[in-house]
Amino acid sequence: MLTDDQVADAAEALYRAEIDRVWIPPISATYPDADIDDAYRISAAVTDLKVAAGRVVKGHKIGLTSKAMREISNATEPDYGTMFDDWFVLEGSAVPRSAMNRPLVEVELAFVLKDALPGPGLNAADVIRATDFVLPCIEIVDLRQDGRGPNRLVDSIADAAACGLVVLGGRPARLTDVDIRRIGASLSINGSVEQSGVASAVMGNPINAVAWLANKLHEYGVVPEAGHVILSGSFIRAIPFEVGDTVVALFDHLGEVTFSAA
Repeated sequence: MLTDDQVADAAEALYRAEIDRVWIPPISATYPDADIDDAYRISAAVTDLKVAAGRVVKGHKIGLTSKAMREISNATEPDYGTMFDDWFVLEGSAVPRSAMNRPLVEVELAFVLKDALPGPGLNAADVIRATDFVLPCIEIVDLRQDGRGPNRLVDSIADAAACGLVVLGGRPARLTDVDIRRIGASLSINGSVEQSGVASAVMGNPINAVAWLANKLHEYGVVPEAGHVILSGSFIRAIPFEVGDTVVALFDHLGEVTFSAA
């Protein structure tokens, strides 16, 4: 277990890396004794620094929702990260690829809450009642850390579950109007389809992922609030992109989401 001073130092390093765009060594390389609880402590400390600087928490993301990704990271459950106001990019925007480290793109469904969702003991019915609508989404995953550390899960959790930027689509749907499990999506780069998948790949149902998140957040004294955006997890493999690329995610029933890389 890391000391409070070590947690504070790690959080400050991650915070400064995002501001200065000077990437730091992996947290698990600098602190080889760090465990999962330490990683969440670091993440919470980073959130405190950002909020103190005037940034606004706008929601949370869920990562490692597929069994294959958990096996790669030696994880027994998904992870989560906190999202901030300045991470949301308008659909159709030009995203500065050069300002990021090693960005990848994923397709997800975003749940927008009309009510707070406090755990513990939440189930699918609770999530459905608290959800206003869902949106199609592209998540740009990225880390403020350079290279791979010995514990990729610790590195991810400490660094907001590797969230970089979020692009929300503009066609909302109510959960009562779609079978969210059967929504499919494809990801294209410069007109070539790179990946496709179905939302049921996310823990059998993305609603299950949101319930897991709210229950997990309860362990750390955090409640998803009304108006928060919850990214429920990718149902495709993450794909890299380069300057000049046009990225398009096409969703069944929900239309498309797009951005260009400047």
